[in-house]
Amino acid sequence: MSKKIAVLGAGSWGSVLANLLVGNNEEVMLWSRDSEQVVTMNRWHINPQYMKDFKYSPDLKATDDMEEAVRDAEYILMVIPTKGLREVAGNLNKILVKLDQKPLLIHATKGLEQETYKRPSQMLAEEIDEDHRQDIVVLSGPSHAEDVAIQDMTAVTAACANLTAAERVQKLFSNNFFRVYTNDDVIGAEFGGALKNIIAIGAGALQGLGYKDNARAALITRGLAEIRRLGVAFGANPFTFIGLSGVGDLVVTATSKNSRNWRAGYQLGQGRQLEDVISNMGMVIEGIYTAKAAYELAQKRNVKMPITEALYRVLYEGEDIETAITNLMSRKATSEME
Repeated sequence: MSKKIAVLGAGSWGSVLANLLVGNNEEVMLWSRDSEQVVTMNRWHINPQYMKDFKYSPDLKATDDMEEAVRDAEYILMVIPTKGLREVAGNLNKILVKLDQKPLLIHATKGLEQETYKRPSQMLAEEIDEDHRQDIVVLSGPSHAEDVAIQDMTAVTAACANLTAAERVQKLFSNNFFRVYTNDDVIGAEFGGALKNIIAIGAGALQGLGYKDNARAALITRGLAEIRRLGVAFGANPFTFIGLSGVGDLVVTATSKNSRNWRAGYQLGQGRQLEDVISNMGMVIEGIYTAKAAYELAQKRNVKMPITEALYRVLYEGEDIETAITNLMSRKATSEME
C-alpha cells in the first residue's frame, strides 16, 4: 500500500525527491509557499526556476497550503534552506497540533544555524512537539538533484539514533537507481553535510583562479581532516566522515559544476564580488552562511580549521583569495596525523 508523504520545499532537491517518491508508487504532496510555482508544476509539470528542462510525473501534486500537504501524512520530508527551517518547522508544529498527527520526520537540509550553531535535527526537535513527531531522520550523501532526476546511480545515508526509523526511510526511498544505507550517527551525518559546502566554495575558487588537480586534491583531503576534527569534537563517529555523508558528499560537491557552492567559489575565483555572486545564483548558497557558523564554532571549541578560517576571511573580511592561499601554504609545517 502506498503511504502519504508530504515534501516541504520545492527547490531542486525537494522537488526531485518528491518525484522519486512518486516513482516509488507513493502518494506525495509537494508544498511550496510560491503559488505561481505550484500552478506551473500542477499544470505543466515543470519547475523551471530550479530544474530547467526536466519534466515531473503528472502524479506529483503541489500545493501552497501546508495543512493540505501534511494532512494524514505518515512521513514529512523537509527540504528547506537552513535559515528558513526553524520558521517552517514552527508553522508545521501548529498544524500537527491542530490535526493531532505524529508523522516520522525526515530532513535533507545541510547547514548550521547562524548564532546558535544548531544542526537541522536540533532545530526540528526544538520547534516540533515530541507528542507530534516520531523520530527525526537525516537524509544525506552525494546526490545532485540533476543526476537523481535522470536516474543516475546514487547512494545516500539515512541517519537516526533509532535504526528502525532509519530503516523505514531506507525502504521508502530505495529503488534500482537510488540506494540508501543506514547510520546511527546523526551528528556526523549533519556535520559532514554542512561543512562540505565550505570546502566546495574553496574548490571552485581554486579552479576559477586556474589551479589544477593537485591543488583540488590537497584542498579536499585537508578539508575532510578539519571537517572530521570539528564533528568529532561534538561527539561524531570519526568513521562517518569516510562514508557517504562525509567524503562522498564532499567529493561530489567539490568537483561538480552542478554544485551551487562550487559555482559560487568559481565566480569568486574569477574576481566577481560576493554580493554579485549571491544575487545571480538565484538559490541559497549554504556554504557562505555555514562558513561563518563553522568558523565561530571552531573558535569557541578551539578546533583547528585553517581552510575554513581562510574562507571566512575572504567571505566576511574581504581578504584577497590569492593572499589567503599564500597564507595557507606558508603556515608552519606539521604532521599529517596531527
